[in-house]
Amino acid sequence: MTDTLDSIPFDPARRPPLMTRPLLLRFVSILGASTSFYLLLSAVPGYAASGGGGGQAGLATGTLMLATVVGELATPALVNHFGYRVVLAAGLGLLGAPALALTFSRDLWCIVAVCLLRGLGFAFTVVAGGALTAALIPAERRGEGLALVGIVGGVPSLVALPLGVWLAAHAGHSAVFTAGAVAALAAIPAVPGMPDRLRVSGRPVGMTEGLRRPELLRPAVVFAATAVAAGIIVTFLPLAVPASATGLVAAALFVQPAAATLARWLAGRYSDRSGSAALPLPGLLLSAVGTLLTALTGSPVAVIVGVGLFGAGFGIAQNATLTLMYARVPTAGYGTVSALWNCAYDAGMGAGAATFGWFAAGAGYPWAFALTAVVILCALKPSLTDRRTALRAAAGGGPFQR
Repeated sequence: MTDTLDSIPFDPARRPPLMTRPLLLRFVSILGASTSFYLLLSAVPGYAASGGGGGQAGLATGTLMLATVVGELATPALVNHFGYRVVLAAGLGLLGAPALALTFSRDLWCIVAVCLLRGLGFAFTVVAGGALTAALIPAERRGEGLALVGIVGGVPSLVALPLGVWLAAHAGHSAVFTAGAVAALAAIPAVPGMPDRLRVSGRPVGMTEGLRRPELLRPAVVFAATAVAAGIIVTFLPLAVPASATGLVAAALFVQPAAATLARWLAGRYSDRSGSAALPLPGLLLSAVGTLLTALTGSPVAVIVGVGLFGAGFGIAQNATLTLMYARVPTAGYGTVSALWNCAYDAGMGAGAATFGWFAAGAGYPWAFALTAVVILCALKPSLTDRRTALRAAAGGGPFQR
C-alpha cells in the first residue's frame, strides 16, 4: 500500500531540500521543450488555416495531440529499455528538427507529417521527463515541487503562446518555426548531466493496470475534461475573435497561462499542507465557467475574464490531479502515472481541437464554446466520486489504496 500526501501531516521542520543539480538540468530541458511546443502551438493552426480554413487548423492540432498520445503510451517501455537520457534527447531532437521543414512548405501533408514527428518528440520529453522529475522531488514537498515544475513549464507558455502569434504576424511564420527548432535543440546538451536510471521502490504499475485502477483513472478523466477547452482556446481563439483584434488575442493568450501558472503554484502550496483531494472540483467548475464566458467572443472584457477564469481552473486541476495520482502509486509506478496524466492532457486537447472546428463551422464559435463548457461539466461525476473517496480515506487515517 502507498501512503498519500493527504494522510501525511504537514510539518515545516521536516522539509528536505528541493533544488538539486539534476533537477536544475531537468528544468533546462523543460524550458527548451515547452518553448518549442508553445511557440508553434498557436502559430501552426493559423498557418494551416490559411490554406484551407478552420478544419485544417483543427487537423494540425489534432494530429499533434494524437501523435503525442501514441508516443506517451510507448514511452514507459522505451525508458525501461534505453534509459531517461536517450529518450529525452531523442524527444528534443524530434520536437526541434522537423519544425524547420515548415519553413519550406505550406502543403497540408507536410504540416501533418511535422505535427506527427513533433508530437512523438513532445511525448518522449513529457513522459520520460515527468517520471524523472517526480523521482527527483522529495515526497514531503511533492505539491510544491510539481507546482515549481509547472511554473518552469508555464513561463514558456506564458511568453511563447502570444509570441508565436505576434511573430507570425510581424516577422512571418518562418521566424516562428526556426525559433521553435532552436529552442528544443539547444536544450539537448543538458541531458547528459541528468540521471539515466533511478532506483525505484514498490511494484511496477503497467499501463493496462493503471487504466483499470479507478483511483488513477478518475483524476485523469477530470483533467482530460479541462484539457479539452485548453486545446480549443489556443487553437481557435485567434480565429474566433474579430480579425482586427490581434491585440486581444495576444493579451488573452498571455492571461490564460499566467492565471494557470499562478493557480498551479497556489494549489501546490495548499496541497502540501491540506491535501489535494478537495481541489479538482473547484478547478473543474472554474474551467467550465471561464469557457462559457469566452463564448462571448464579441466582448473583449468577457474574453479576457473568461480565459483568466479558465486558466485558474485549469492550473488548479493540473496540479491537484497530478499530485493525487503520484501519491497513489510507489515510485516504480511514476512512469505509468506520467504517461496516463499526459495522455489525459493531450487526448483532451487533441479531441477538442479536432472536433471543435467542424462544429463551429456549422453552429458558430460562440455556440461551440458554450458546448465545450457543457462537455467539461460531464466530468462532475468522477470528480465528486473521487473527492468523496479520498476524503473518506483521509478521515480514516489510512492510505487511499486498498
